[in-house]
Amino acid sequence: MSNPAAPPKGRLAQLRQAYTITKQNDRNIGLILLLTFLIGAGVTAILGVLVLGTGLFGTIITVVFSILIGILALLAVFGRRAEKAAYAQVEGQPGAAAGALQMMKRGWNVKPAAGFTKNQDVMHRVIGRPGIVLVGEGNGSRVRSLLAAERKKHVRIVGDSVPVHEVVVGRGDGEVPLPKLVKHLRKMPKSVKPAEQTAIINKLKALDAMRPTAPMPRGPVPTSMKGARRAMRG
Repeated sequence: MSNPAAPPKGRLAQLRQAYTITKQNDRNIGLILLLTFLIGAGVTAILGVLVLGTGLFGTIITVVFSILIGILALLAVFGRRAEKAAYAQVEGQPGAAAGALQMMKRGWNVKPAAGFTKNQDVMHRVIGRPGIVLVGEGNGSRVRSLLAAERKKHVRIVGDSVPVHEVVVGRGDGEVPLPKLVKHLRKMPKSVKPAEQTAIINKLKALDAMRPTAPMPRGPVPTSMKGARRAMRG
């Protein structure tokens, strides 16, 4: 028997799922995509006529390139709006930040739920070129207390030479909205060399070994987001 909860296989199935998710949060997505295709193809067609003329060869090249550019423009717009819709669908749910962070691959080490409170406020740890980034989600005041305590633990182990940053996910003052979280981390100043990241990870293994398992659900972002991005890349 097939698993109904399993993500769809195949590019077309992933595109259909991404479109369905996007349609729930963006009712005008169909019209927007149609206009994007028409504008992209139309502008290309005009340029093609001006450059290549209206002869048979020029017309064929213009039509082919107009369709290709229209499709590329459509997919670019769809990818951005699908990502925005996926974030909107899960923002505020437990584990959403962990799901977004796990989209970060090369050059980043992500440990979801590295710390937590009994009220299910969670701290995720990211190690990358900026150093150590402690990302908290949950109640604002409790999360800040959790991050402050975790910062002290990490500084004791890695020392003052490694920057330890604190980021709270949310819509409040001084917080980073979930859709901007990954971009925010990638724009942080680079203070640690790639070779030093492995040493930092090894040092923190002792701290992680003393922690209990975090009772939190898996982030809901990866399934929808990865499916959409995989379909966009082809």
